Parts: sequence; structure tokens; C-alpha cells
Amino acid sequence: MGALITTHKIDLFEACRDLFDGVDEYAELCGETSCLAKRDGKLWAFATDPISSGRALAEFYDPGDGAQVLCLGAGGSATAITVHMMERAAVSGITVVDREPRRLKALEAIHAMLGSKTQVGYVENSDPRTNDRLIADLPPGSLVINATGMGKDVPGSPISEAALFPEGGCVWELNYRGELDFFRLAERQRDGRNLRLEDGWRYFIHGWAVVMERVFEIEIDRRGVARISAISESLRPKRD
Repeated sequence: MGALITTHKIDLFEACRDLFDGVDEYAELCGETSCLAKRDGKLWAFATDPISSGRALAEFYDPGDGAQVLCLGAGGSATAITVHMMERAAVSGITVVDREPRRLKALEAIHAMLGSKTQVGYVENSDPRTNDRLIADLPPGSLVINATGMGKDVPGSPISEAALFPEGGCVWELNYRGELDFFRLAERQRDGRNLRLEDGWRYFIHGWAVVMERVFEIEIDRRGVARISAISESLRPKRD
């Protein structure tokens, strides 16, 4: 009936684009697929991450006036999250940082198709100290996202131990297993800086829920998501 695509979402879409009978608007926009489903014998490709990231974000972040977002990483998750924010004009400005200029250019091209009034800056950088300075420039209440994969896929963190998160801000670590150096630094500053912390677990749960909605053509409400979360919580990797 369908499938969840967990990795290589862009490569799969590019390699199989001619095999799909249909693609949804997000798959067309983002050039990737995170879900395959059959519709009346036809194979459809969906990109569900802009939806699931929006649902996860709504649970813990309510941007105030002048709130800014710093997204470290410009891959698939960063694309989904920024597309969601720009479509809803949820924040006044977004800065995306990545070490690969190719990724930044691809993301900028996707953003241009949205016609959004949200101001977006693109920074090519691989130096954690520069990322520290970008965080220091954020106004209170801003959101900092680790979408680099560092701390799980590769060791380390995109910021140094000297980084200071914005007062009253929110820190979103998209990883939920691994060393999580970025998240652990935020934990040490939580009380002193009045931070709200979130790892990637709820994003993971919402990702599964949205795919099931597409594959089985059902609607999963909040109670359904809560049940999925409760069942999966017992299987969640535990942090030290």
C-alpha cells in the first residue's frame, strides 16, 4: 500500500521521478519524497516533512514579535522546516547556515518559489565559532535548530562550548539519539537562560503519523498521536 522513506529522500526522488504516476506539491517543490502510496493503482510520491515538522513545532514554539530563527544545516529537514515557516510567515527572519554552498543554493531556489515575505539569510560556514557569533546576535525568544546531523550521524556539534543561547529562547535538536553535544550544552544553560528544549522525538512521531495518514487515507487526531507516542516511548533510545 505504501512506504516510509527514512533516508536518501532526494536521491530516491531524482532517481525514480519518471516512475511515479503522481507527486504532491511538496514533493514537487522540495524535490524529495518521504512517503510512497498507492491511489487507484497509481504510485504517488509525497513529501510529508513540511507537514510533520509544522505539527511538531506547534507543540513547543510560539514565536513572538521579532522572533528570529537560526537553522544550522541546509539539508532535507531544514528545507521542510523553513518551507513550513515561510508559508505561514511564522517568524520575522530566518538564517540558514551550511558548509556546502550547493545545499544553500538549492535551498534558496526552493524558497524563491514560495514568494514569501519572510527575510532569509544564507551563510556558508563550517566554523563553530562563527555559529557562536550568529547565536549571540539573536534577539531574546529566538529559535536555534541543529539540523546538521552532528551529534548523531557524525560526532561533535556545530557550535562550541562557548556558545550562549538567546535568553528565553528555544533550542531544537533534531537528533534524539547519539552523543547530542549540542543538546547537552543547551541543557546546562536551560535554567540560567530560561530555555525551552526539544529533541527530535516528537518530530519522529509526527513523521510516522503523517505517512500513515497518506498511506491508509485516514486522519490521525491528537488522541491518535498520543497513543502512538505512548506505545513508542517504551522503545525510545534512552539518553545517559
